[in-house]
Amino acid sequence: MIQQFDLKKEYAILEDEIQNELKKVFSKTNFIGGENVVSIENNIAKYIGTKYAISCNSGTDALHFSLKSLDIGKGDEVITTPFTFISTIEAIMYLGAKPVFADIELGSYNIDKNEILKKINKKTKAIIPVHLFGNPFDVKNLIKDINDSSIKIIEDCAQSFGSGIYCQRVGSIGDTGCFSFYPTKNLGCYGDGGMITTNSEEAYNVIRKLKNHGSSKRYHHDTIGYNSRLDEIQAAILNVKLKYIDQYNMMRVKIANIYNDNLSDIENIFTPKKTDYRHHVYHQYTISSNIRDKIMKKLEKNSIGSAIYYPVSLEKQKAFKEVYNDKTIYKNSNYLSSSCLSLPMYPHLPEDEVHKICEVIKNIK
Repeated sequence: MIQQFDLKKEYAILEDEIQNELKKVFSKTNFIGGENVVSIENNIAKYIGTKYAISCNSGTDALHFSLKSLDIGKGDEVITTPFTFISTIEAIMYLGAKPVFADIELGSYNIDKNEILKKINKKTKAIIPVHLFGNPFDVKNLIKDINDSSIKIIEDCAQSFGSGIYCQRVGSIGDTGCFSFYPTKNLGCYGDGGMITTNSEEAYNVIRKLKNHGSSKRYHHDTIGYNSRLDEIQAAILNVKLKYIDQYNMMRVKIANIYNDNLSDIENIFTPKKTDYRHHVYHQYTISSNIRDKIMKKLEKNSIGSAIYYPVSLEKQKAFKEVYNDKTIYKNSNYLSSSCLSLPMYPHLPEDEVHKICEVIKNIK
């Protein structure tokens, strides 16, 4: 069986190092807000290239707290993509703000900058571009074309840790960057976890309080906050894995290149678009095809895993339709929902297995 994702190979390599760090945590019994949490925040701020990094419980909370720290609230409009995980719009709706969708580009799977520009109006207070599947959206170019600092940019970096644009890391370009450490992410822990990066001292101070019951001092609460803390165990694991993130991302790129070399010229199959100025880190290797279901069944027959991200464009989700009656047809998002397929992708996927996957796809009649 070739799995779509496999954590066991990575853990076998890092086991001794991770277990050594966990023993230190258990011996000190300081499980919440200890030295590993401080360390991972400092290490990620340095890696991403921002003044601050604030840990939290999840990528969803990272988005929620970012929006709240930037004073996004009821009646405000936030432009984002309909082709992403629902947490992106959940964070908007938690605050009573309104998600406004802009369609995507078929080549990159990312939100289309020209569609964003069409949707901006006086109610627009923020934009959440998603660096989908590890492919960075050109935030710099968007900021230049908007030319309005009152419209805040929250980068959804949940799937793109380590990717970059013009040699600048995602998460350091907009007003905030939001990361998920869900186990299958490029940088993942062994539970839930998230991080917000920013250069804004004001946003930093607000988020520090929000994540810890609105408190900046024990038992003194300045606002109503949340319980959203990264624990020492997960922070210790992340500190180990952060040392290998660039190496493992390059292993992903190598696997993607094998897929590209073998699949790019096949009729009815479109491979992920990449450009020279964007560093794609391939959280997923996602193709699109009008024979998607046939490919998926053939892979399954050969004991090869695959996955569909995302089968329903967000404007069609029941949870959204009950609040906003969006009758717009997002043509590209809906096309990809019916045609995209993510092939096996993780750093330690053996090259011979990648070639086997490609051969199975090539032989589909």
